Amino acid sequence: MNGTSSSKAVLAEADRILVIGCPGSGKSTLAKQLSRSLDLRYISMDRDFYWLPGWIKRPRDEIYRLIAEAVTEERWIMDGTGLSSFHLRLPRAEAVIWLRLPRYACLYGAISRTFRYFGRSRPELPAGCPERLSLELLTYIWNFERDAVPLIEAAVRNYAAGIAEHGPDVPVLQLKSRRRMRELLDLLDRPA
Repeated sequence: MNGTSSSKAVLAEADRILVIGCPGSGKSTLAKQLSRSLDLRYISMDRDFYWLPGWIKRPRDEIYRLIAEAVTEERWIMDGTGLSSFHLRLPRAEAVIWLRLPRYACLYGAISRTFRYFGRSRPELPAGCPERLSLELLTYIWNFERDAVPLIEAAVRNYAAGIAEHGPDVPVLQLKSRRRMRELLDLLDRPA
């Protein structure tokens, strides 16, 4: 599914939505806005599962336990790509929104949010995790299409086949620009 017009009904009917994509693509911003439009609980993987204050990463078994608990809820929208936890999240998702912005847009997003939140924690991070930018993150963003996209495609293909309600046809909406994200939000805010 690549257009926004056919997406309104799919997203309006979905009770559990994943928002995935490259860092800096706008996953958290879009997920929070969709959370309000669709009346779904917003879950940030960074804030709710991965990080403790001081940029201390939770132990992997605790991360998986928290994710497994959260996905049992009936209604949510979750932002974060987290390939290692797709096996927990994808089988419960009723729709996936995949932000596929060009690398320059993602680099701009990551750098601009660093300036916006420098020295403070973003709302989608726990307190005590001030915004930071590293060469490692910039390199990850630069190589995302080459390194992460094939893994995402394989995971979506493999796990979506096990989703009982949708089978292999779980809706995956790919948005390739910020303009498309705005169009989707505008479409959802219009009366039926």
